[in-house]
Amino acid sequence: MNEISPRKTLPRLDENLLTHLPPFSKLERHDIRTILDQATSRRYDKGVAIFDVGAPADRFFILLDGYVRVVRMTPDGEQVTALHVPTGQLLGIAKAFGRDTYPATAMTATESIVLSWPTRLWDSFVTDYEGFSTETYKTVGNRLEDMHNRVVEMATQQVEQRVANALLRLINQTGRKMPDGIEIDFPITRQDLSELTATTLHTVSRLMSAWEKRGLVQSKRKRITVTNPHALVEISQG
Repeated sequence: MNEISPRKTLPRLDENLLTHLPPFSKLERHDIRTILDQATSRRYDKGVAIFDVGAPADRFFILLDGYVRVVRMTPDGEQVTALHVPTGQLLGIAKAFGRDTYPATAMTATESIVLSWPTRLWDSFVTDYEGFSTETYKTVGNRLEDMHNRVVEMATQQVEQRVANALLRLINQTGRKMPDGIEIDFPITRQDLSELTATTLHTVSRLMSAWEKRGLVQSKRKRITVTNPHALVEISQG
């Protein structure tokens, strides 16, 4: 098997790949073709930066396949995972937030396929394609609400509640049904969970081990399955 380069340009894509994705689902097929013809498609290996914090926001992106971790750095240089972006969502949309640089780094959590466009096209996309604009700003609203909820959780909830809420959010966003529960559909470590919840790795490991013994979760090889979502809901509510 040939090794895949970190960034590989892909051939011309078919419109059917986009018709079910929220930013394009309300558009006519010929509009999708016009949008696709202006896009660059690339395949990224796992662990590759699609864009870096502070870099000029000269492109915006949509994730066709895979998962992306949005990473920020604390003032003392510590890496923190701000959110995970699942397949089908936009990223690098600094323009929507009135920024001309990227506020965070986007790292691939799995091998991923990404479309991108020059940021100079953003205003025309928003103006010319109503479905694109409404779905885009819905995404912005959802992310702002998610960030707000996480800030409130950190200020008001115990550690156990925060970790339970993080797992519930992840299975809601990316979960897939398995025989023994709902699996988070990308590799995630206990370190990732600790960053998402502003908690130490030791505390997350202790909680996960206790929940595994109680039959609430299963964790192995960077895969987490929630086997008793109802119990986690009860924990999240205190």
